[in-house]
Amino acid sequence: MDFLVRIEVSLPPELAEAERATLLRREAERGRVLRDSGTLRQIWRIPGRLANVGIWSASTPDELHDALTSLPVWSYADISVTALATHPLAADTT
Repeated sequence: MDFLVRIEVSLPPELAEAERATLLRREAERGRVLRDSGTLRQIWRIPGRLANVGIWSASTPDELHDALTSLPVWSYADISVTALATHPLAADTT
């Protein structure tokens, strides 16, 4: 199944810069693992915000939930998920 996932991260202002840098480095590393496994198929940054939108793939909603909760920024993230279905025009080759 494919899902449209929107993630907005709100890091606390009191988070020390070193902790912030470490957290974002770990997030990038985890993102690469999810991308390389095919779970995170495409991702786009939302300009001017610590936010992104992506196409994620998982066999079940529970599998997607496990992937999302594995993100180091999970506790600071507001995540919305929309399940996607094939549109009839996607198969239209004329």
